[in-house]
Amino acid sequence: MIRNYLKVAWRNLIKNKASSAINIGGLAVGMAVVILIGLWIWDELSFNKNFKNYDHIAQVLQNNTMNGEVGTGNSVPWPMGDALRKDFGSNFKHVTMARFPFGHILAFGDKKLTETGTYLEPEALDMFSVKMLQGTRAALNDQSSVILSASAAKAYFGNADPMDQVMKIDNRQIVKVTGIYEDFPDNSSFAGVNFISPWQLYSNTDELTKQADTWRCNCYLAYVQTADNADVNKVSAKIRDIKHDKVNKIELKQKNEVFLDPMKNWHLYAEFKNGVHAGGRIQYVWLFGIIGGFVLLLACINFMNLSTARSEKRAKEVGIRKAVGSLRPQLIYQFLSESILATLFAFILAIILVQLALPFFNDIAGKKMSILWGNPLFWGLGIGFSLITGLISGSYPALYLSSFKPVKVLKGTFKVGPLAAIPRKVLVVMQFTVSVVLIIGTIVVFRQIQFAKDRPVGYSRNGLIAIPMATGDIHNKFDIVKNELVKSGAVAEIAESTSPTTGDYSTNSGFDWKGKDPALAVEFPNIDVSPGYGKTVGWQFIAGRDLSADYLTDSLAFVINETAAKFMGLKHPVGETIKWDGVPYHVIGVIRDMVSESPYEPVRPTLYHMLKGSGDFVMVRINPHAGTHEALGKIEKVFKAYNPAQPFDYQFADAEYAKKFGNEERIGKLASSFAGLAIFISCLGLFGMASFMAEQRVKEIGVRKVLGASILNLWSLLSKDFVMLVAISLVIASPIAYYFMQNWLKNYRYHSGIDWWIFGVTAVGAMAITLLTISYQSIKAALANPVKSLRSE
Repeated sequence: MIRNYLKVAWRNLIKNKASSAINIGGLAVGMAVVILIGLWIWDELSFNKNFKNYDHIAQVLQNNTMNGEVGTGNSVPWPMGDALRKDFGSNFKHVTMARFPFGHILAFGDKKLTETGTYLEPEALDMFSVKMLQGTRAALNDQSSVILSASAAKAYFGNADPMDQVMKIDNRQIVKVTGIYEDFPDNSSFAGVNFISPWQLYSNTDELTKQADTWRCNCYLAYVQTADNADVNKVSAKIRDIKHDKVNKIELKQKNEVFLDPMKNWHLYAEFKNGVHAGGRIQYVWLFGIIGGFVLLLACINFMNLSTARSEKRAKEVGIRKAVGSLRPQLIYQFLSESILATLFAFILAIILVQLALPFFNDIAGKKMSILWGNPLFWGLGIGFSLITGLISGSYPALYLSSFKPVKVLKGTFKVGPLAAIPRKVLVVMQFTVSVVLIIGTIVVFRQIQFAKDRPVGYSRNGLIAIPMATGDIHNKFDIVKNELVKSGAVAEIAESTSPTTGDYSTNSGFDWKGKDPALAVEFPNIDVSPGYGKTVGWQFIAGRDLSADYLTDSLAFVINETAAKFMGLKHPVGETIKWDGVPYHVIGVIRDMVSESPYEPVRPTLYHMLKGSGDFVMVRINPHAGTHEALGKIEKVFKAYNPAQPFDYQFADAEYAKKFGNEERIGKLASSFAGLAIFISCLGLFGMASFMAEQRVKEIGVRKVLGASILNLWSLLSKDFVMLVAISLVIASPIAYYFMQNWLKNYRYHSGIDWWIFGVTAVGAMAITLLTISYQSIKAALANPVKSLRSE
């Protein structure tokens, strides 16, 4: 019996090639979208799951009330690790201090590459279950050791044995290779970390760890693995006051709270507001999951619509089968088998589409996903999903077709009533409601991105590059380097700083000024810059002047941004005094706010002062009259001459700033792709429905043509029903889209609005797409020869 069902199902699919192609193609596209989104969600939900101790690993975070707001940060003082071991040791299996993963110059002989590396305490390798390919997890017990990722070892040593080879880090630290570890997966918080050295090696050479008040400098990371029987939340409550109890409470002026953030929150729940979790990427997991469900729903709607619409053509078949003894359940099984067979074909086609689309999708999503060919769960879900989709998609047609009365059908008196079309119309409205919501959402996302991009940044990005400095060689010969570069004609201006223009790498507290509330605790970004920095980056002065080497007093001077002046209540800032740890600094200039952090957030009060040591970055303004490629060649030549230990690396300010929009642009591109696919699937359904309606009304069209109806009249007649349905969907979709996108925009403190024209453009676009889709069938029917359509069979 099953074999017979499948034979008949196959024959019907072959017989109606056009409608079968539309059905299977639509379902395949919908399934492909769901598979792609499913792979993306799997990748997101499995983030950091490669760590065996995933459920017990946490990071130490802090809540601080600064500038009147509660802020959450992941940087902690370096004594934090010892304090946790000493005071709460029974609660932890492992505790490790770490340095922020950063680009370092790793050199072996003449081969010098910039590699992302970190410094960890030896027990970290057990905590993070690092898989050692050579050596053991005891490899960091040697204070002058380094362990390399497999890819880094290959880059430096090829097929040679790297063990016990001597390397240099930042041309200062001489280390020996004591182990090789397997690269961390791409969906890991440590992805791209290509070398690890002992924390002790770093702390021995770091000046900050040798300061007297070491609890005040929040410059490091701390990770813990809780004891097997310990509850993370209870342990977190125990250590809350650990820092507050260690520092001078008069200086702190507010309660500092330390807590544990479990590894499961690091990726999906990374955002904090007022000291508590406020979501993060999990909102996009839900968003794309819902979008995938709706896109598949659109494909199922197409299937149901086209199947029920063509039911009259199979009415006689149903009547004959019932007359010769077929029971209704048998007919239901027959139609369901056709539906399931179509969905299985669609699933196969979907796999092919996914394989073809993955490179493009990975590029947009910023991932390296692949089909889980060897995963039984993937195939079980895929095939099971196809069967369920087939049952759901085919349920209504099966129940509807099997309910026909054979006597009426065979007598020729069977007619589908006007109410039979209502479900199809409802489904078409649902289709376009989803599509319109996606279109409006996509426009709002891209408009928000453009709104932030158009925000004044307070400096000139064109031709500005930042060159990271891992050694002090350039600083020691800065005047010579500057003169050579300017003389070469490649550079207009050059200066040093501790942060690039696209980030604030240092914040400090201990500031006081006239009129400050004694109870107010503040922490400001403060950037060390050399004379000429303002001219190099293009500061826009509101009042006062730039820092200058011509004034000895500028060593105790501040240039502040306009937000700092407003925050401190300084009506005439130039000449005012700001104390920093009791030392008076004079304000000599006020500049327009520089957008150095998130372009969606307000600029923080920022102070700039004279560089006292070596800068971490050299900022270079390329001569606008010199070709960029030629200028970079000259700059590289000079830097290599005076800093041979470091490979020449640079960052264009405009490119680094553009990266700040990466997440939103990625979301916008994905949303626009899904919106396009939703429209495509909806149009497939409209095309099939228009074809069917034109076929059903062929005699009516013939009569109207004979009576003088024009092609425009007939096109209008066949189009108005669809236009009305799309108009209804626009009315339903607009408030839904407005509600959700307005809530999405509230996530950004600097955001655009939702203007009326967005809905107008969407409405015009949806109508235009609808009319283009159905016009082919409508005009084709209107142009048909009425003699043929009215001819009696």
